[in-house]
Amino acid sequence: MDTKTVNKLRGELQESQASGKTDVIIELLQTLKDEMTATEDLIRVTKIGLAVGKLRSHDNKQVSELSKEIVKKWKQDVTKKPKAAAPSAESTTTPAKPSEKPDQPRSGKTDGVDFEKLNDKTRDTCLSLLYNAMVFDSSAPSELVMERALSIESTVLDDNNGSTGEEYKKKVRSLMLNLKDKKNPSLREAVISGDTPAATFCRMSSADMASEERKQQDRALELSNLFKARGAGPQQAETDSFKCGRCKQRKCTYYQMQTRSADEPMTTFVTCTVCNNRWKFS
Repeated sequence: MDTKTVNKLRGELQESQASGKTDVIIELLQTLKDEMTATEDLIRVTKIGLAVGKLRSHDNKQVSELSKEIVKKWKQDVTKKPKAAAPSAESTTTPAKPSEKPDQPRSGKTDGVDFEKLNDKTRDTCLSLLYNAMVFDSSAPSELVMERALSIESTVLDDNNGSTGEEYKKKVRSLMLNLKDKKNPSLREAVISGDTPAATFCRMSSADMASEERKQQDRALELSNLFKARGAGPQQAETDSFKCGRCKQRKCTYYQMQTRSADEPMTTFVTCTVCNNRWKFS
């Protein structure tokens, strides 16, 4: 599969995700799984790895599982070594088959990376922490990951006026833990691809760094709290004016309350009486 085709599929995948067409997403993912053989150049140029990687935390289980399978396959494609040529007929010796080594997470050690680059033991250690946090489930070239790790470390150092004291170490540890979060592959991929520059990443809040799954949970909690906050306020009324996005029924209750300044429109809170789905709008 060539670059043009992969770019076309990536565009269709992103459009389908934006419009919530789950069946189309599954069809496109299956095509990528069956027909694309990954290479470092193909993944880097097309950024298809980032597009598919984000779907590993998709709400739909089939989309999530298929995305994980594709990423795993592509990693194997990239790291696969060509098979040795078959021995000639004249050969009389059959070499012993080497024992298969268990899969292990990728790291600076497995990549053979030298972290003694910054002439400072503390900075070199922090550089290795950042590199390992990004690379453990990535198929990106080690040179690219090292470039990102160096940029992040340099930004943190500059933000601390060149000091490698406790604030510097604390910040690096925080960034490392967020990058290493197995439930947040999209953050790692955004940083490695450059979609999220080092300077932006280093100044993001914990909420900004959160995975899509966590953000959805926070939004659901916020909405739930808003529903509870009405207390003995406005009474609910029944209506068939609203169509539930989940079950498509028109059996709902709703109420309105002021959630912003007095000159702003009131917020309408709707509850489907069939499936208990809740939503709001202004």
